[in-house]
Amino acid sequence: MNLNTQPAGLRVYAGHFDRDAQSELLAAIRAVLAAAPLFTPRMPKSGRPLSVRMSNCGPLGWISDEHGYRYEPRHPASGRLWPPIPEQLIALWRNVTRYAEPPEACLINFYGPTAKMGLHQDRDEADFAAPVVSISLGDDCLFRVGGRNRRDPTTSIRLTSGDVLVLGGDARLAFHGVDRIYPGTSRLLADGGRINLTLRRVTPQRANRTSAQAEARAPHHA
Repeated sequence: MNLNTQPAGLRVYAGHFDRDAQSELLAAIRAVLAAAPLFTPRMPKSGRPLSVRMSNCGPLGWISDEHGYRYEPRHPASGRLWPPIPEQLIALWRNVTRYAEPPEACLINFYGPTAKMGLHQDRDEADFAAPVVSISLGDDCLFRVGGRNRRDPTTSIRLTSGDVLVLGGDARLAFHGVDRIYPGTSRLLADGGRINLTLRRVTPQRANRTSAQAEARAPHHA
């Protein structure tokens, strides 16, 4: 990892979840997927399928289709509400973010042996004050992260099962992606592959909303 190009606000907690904790978290995610099965997202406008499959848990779920990127409260295929975020992930959020409000969305991405994720920013949220928290389960991946501009220099980090990565501060809007999966590097998933869990806060903190609403109601004088 080239520390010279690592954006400020990026933190990696290597091996945060030990093998037993990974197995416990995986069991909780399997229960989520039983209620909200993986689906294949599509690119806006073109409808081209992405190489990952995904699902969500929490009050809101991130989806991508011909109509664009957005958060929705229901599974796009079943129409059912997303299942709750497992308590292990709520506890992790409290421990690594120190953010006053809980996460509202947990995106579940499943990467097969050839799946990738191009460089992108997480910017479909209403407030960027809350960090983004990412958890790796299963096979290793090569994660790449840059700056706020797509052409900024990037650095690569090999993430392994149980690692937690946080994008906060200056790194909150950093471009990032997954260049490759390393098949056979973990035995956590019986059939191989990698699961990535991404925790996000979508709406602003209550205090911020209350202040904004009060300001909007207050009389304005020239």
